[in-house]
Amino acid sequence: MLKIKLTGLLCIAFAINCLAQTPVKSTPQWRPLYHFTPPVNWTNDPNGLLFLNGKFNLYYQHNPFENKWGHMSWGHATSSDLVNWKNLPVAIPEMIRRDTITMIYSGSAVLDKNNTSGFGSLNNPPVVAIYTADLRNQHKEKQYVAYSNDGGLTFKQYAKNPVIDLDKEDFRDPNVFWYAPTKQWIMTVAMVDEHQVRIYGSKNLKEWTKLSDFGPAGFIKNPWECPSLLPLMVNDNPAKVKWVLLVSAGGEHGPLMQYYVGDFDGHTFKNDNAADKVLMVDYGDAFYAAIAWRDAPANKKILLGWLQNGKPETSPWRGQMSIPRELSLKTTADGLRLIQQPASIVTGKLLGKPGAFKSNIVINNKSMPLFASGHFDGNAYWIDAELNGAGYKKAGFNVAEKNGAAKKVVVGYDAVKQELFIDCTSAENDNKSAEHLVQTAPMKPVNGVVKIQVLMDKSSLEVIGNGGEKVISTMIYPDTDATGLSVFTDGEVMVKSLKIWDLNKK
Repeated sequence: MLKIKLTGLLCIAFAINCLAQTPVKSTPQWRPLYHFTPPVNWTNDPNGLLFLNGKFNLYYQHNPFENKWGHMSWGHATSSDLVNWKNLPVAIPEMIRRDTITMIYSGSAVLDKNNTSGFGSLNNPPVVAIYTADLRNQHKEKQYVAYSNDGGLTFKQYAKNPVIDLDKEDFRDPNVFWYAPTKQWIMTVAMVDEHQVRIYGSKNLKEWTKLSDFGPAGFIKNPWECPSLLPLMVNDNPAKVKWVLLVSAGGEHGPLMQYYVGDFDGHTFKNDNAADKVLMVDYGDAFYAAIAWRDAPANKKILLGWLQNGKPETSPWRGQMSIPRELSLKTTADGLRLIQQPASIVTGKLLGKPGAFKSNIVINNKSMPLFASGHFDGNAYWIDAELNGAGYKKAGFNVAEKNGAAKKVVVGYDAVKQELFIDCTSAENDNKSAEHLVQTAPMKPVNGVVKIQVLMDKSSLEVIGNGGEKVISTMIYPDTDATGLSVFTDGEVMVKSLKIWDLNKK
């Protein structure tokens, strides 16, 4: 059980909030098995992703007291395989001092190996967290620093906070990394309403100098949040690197995550594409606020995003993280594009044993069940499939089927429109807006073959096309008896390869 020392004012606020809450029925049928969720209460953005002493550290936006947004603090968990997590006490709690309430908003964490900040020593380098402090009473957002001398378990606030203050209400989500060529720390932070990313530099993590602004560009209908800038290999060639800037944009037309490909010289990011070009990270209605582990083994960049809960509410937790995704860039006919594949450390852990396997199955205008009692009937599985054919309209999988497929979520490929899709029309009308019932991503076959990966985990559904060229992520809420699974075709399709792993038994 997590125990936190509360101030008197915080205790009173917590008691009032608890009395006002309406209890939500427990929903174990929607608790994911191989995606991260906190044991209890609310989570949203991942923060401070750091690989340290052989462990992946995940800090995350967390309400330690309630199963709804509020009392923002940094929760903390660690993992050696990105599948099994050890939950730790809250790392940076909300601050309440007299009449000032300061919530701990999103940010990043770094290991200050050379002790540039002076917060530790060369023998015991500090972990430094850089985050947005939301001063509720003042309606201001400022950038704060906190540091840890015990490996990131507990943090002390820097006595001279804030380190950046523009006297703005919306100015948030700093993401910091070390840029070796100029021997300085680089910060990207969102100028929210201006649709800009401001870039700062610092030698010591405490004193920051403005370097440049990027934007507006791309999608600007919603406010910008959670920017991050990182180098990625092109076509798996370590000698060729380009920079990718990630930006989240939530609001009426969201959530949406976009990216820009270009160059960074330690001062300015230059976009390779036209200013109005929008490149999507994920085409679904749930993936948001993603940032990457920059320091994972083998220099891999592993992206983790928040999968936003819709309706209904889950309990005793709310919110979960996406599958961790390894990032790279690939040359396509349209230019350089982001590739996202489930992290190899995850697939090695989850898919180590062979799953059910079939090959060269011809299916013509029918649906074929893939589940049986005790097999693939728990809404937690992983599908890798390759489809080949020229005469079909649609093909794919019916997941979370109920009553002979009267209710189902349809995942597949539309060969006529050349789109990867998730269709929730028959199952999620009460949970999604009309515009999100059908989610699509443009995608062309490669040599006549379409590759589809389906990651179903109780309530999250991530569909990956053509080896990571396109991704659609969404949340669904199947009835307890909606556990059917089948492959379907509209026309004749050869299933070149079909692998299924039952992860309900993991």
